[in-house]
Amino acid sequence: MHIAIAGNIGSGKTTLTRMLAKRYGWTPRYEPVDNNPYLADFYADMKRWSFNLQIYFLNKRFKEVVEIAQSKQTVIQDRTIFEDARIFAPNLHGQGMMSDRDFKNYTDLFDLMMSLVKLPDLMIYIRSTIPNLVAQIQKRGRDYEQTMQLDYLQGLNQRYEEWIAGYKGNLIIVDGDTCKFGDSHEHFLQVTDMIDAKLYGLFPME
Repeated sequence: MHIAIAGNIGSGKTTLTRMLAKRYGWTPRYEPVDNNPYLADFYADMKRWSFNLQIYFLNKRFKEVVEIAQSKQTVIQDRTIFEDARIFAPNLHGQGMMSDRDFKNYTDLFDLMMSLVKLPDLMIYIRSTIPNLVAQIQKRGRDYEQTMQLDYLQGLNQRYEEWIAGYKGNLIIVDGDTCKFGDSHEHFLQVTDMIDAKLYGLFPME
């Protein structure tokens, strides 16, 4: 199976990926952040580096999707190819950070890739408000994220909500403001109960 976790920057995707991988014995796939050659440059000058960054992510994510489809293991993925194309790239384009020409080139490439990709067996979306996201981003203290503009984060959140509203696959929504799964075992069990009900019905895992 392919399990995917979606959510805005700072929503807790990596934490939940790690916890669920341990709980269910799933194979985790984490977002390539630390070794990303464009990320620091992008946050310093979004308009200059937006296309480069999005093509980098699209390449990495498509490779992951192909590998997951070929795997016999159940894989849990931290962020998906759909978020790059339906949220991050359109947000950059909408805010004037990516040109019409680059956005069309990017979208054409994504549409071609999507003809070869199916939806995950389960999508877990972590919904968070802007104040909660800002607090989480400040808490983890990545230097390159501290220059992020608030309107950039707000634009992403709006596009996430629009995307999720029209999502056609198997979906669970976690309230990241109230469900503190990283700090509370009880809250984490709320998440696993939802997963068990979706994947295993009346016979949840012990």
